[in-house]
Amino acid sequence: MNEPNAMTFLGHVGELRKRIILVLAVVVIAMIAGLFLAPQILHYLKSMPPASDMVWNVFSPWDSAKIYMSVALAFSIVVSLPYILYQIWAFVKKGLRPVEQDAAFLYIPFAFISFIIGLSFSYFIVFPMSLAFTTSITKNLGFSETYGVYQYFSFMFNIILPVSLAFELPIIVMFLTKLGVLNPKRLNALRRHAYLILVITASLISPPEIISHLMVFVPLVLLYEISIVLSGVVYRRKNHKAFASG
Repeated sequence: MNEPNAMTFLGHVGELRKRIILVLAVVVIAMIAGLFLAPQILHYLKSMPPASDMVWNVFSPWDSAKIYMSVALAFSIVVSLPYILYQIWAFVKKGLRPVEQDAAFLYIPFAFISFIIGLSFSYFIVFPMSLAFTTSITKNLGFSETYGVYQYFSFMFNIILPVSLAFELPIIVMFLTKLGVLNPKRLNALRRHAYLILVITASLISPPEIISHLMVFVPLVLLYEISIVLSGVVYRRKNHKAFASG
């Protein structure tokens, strides 16, 4: 009696395995391209402030190789992101109704655009602000500024990655509203808890002073409030269509 369910489960596992392999293949191909472009990307980043005023040092023979591979991998993930999102949609679409499948597919380009906006915001605003704060502490303490390139990029990635992912919040909320998991009423009820999480997030990814916290916290709050508004739009359209079809 359980054989059909077992076959269904094994079928899902097989399909997931196939899509993971396809994603890895695309990421690897994009990373090969990234290996050729990594020097140009590094030169561009070095020419842009705040890095343009610094001297990058290496403290280990492996530092250059680590950064070279990290930049190539980051490039491949960003370039492959639309295809990754498509494969996620293709895997889950069988559990969705046709209308939900179409709606979810339309979210893919918006998810990618939101990620790029978050990446730009975090790199051009949050990261320089954080680096300026830590540099001011270094100068006040009379320390000599000698930055290791690996430490510099680790610091940068730890800041821009969480902020970039946070910009996916409106798209995720719209998608979950479309599926009936979330609604504006529930999001309003969770506002206090959400703000607490956002405060903690802002304090973790920004320098430990109030101005920097606010510069990160305010955009995160705006993202949450925008998510509620967009959830309301999706929720009303969903109910209107259900009423019209009923």
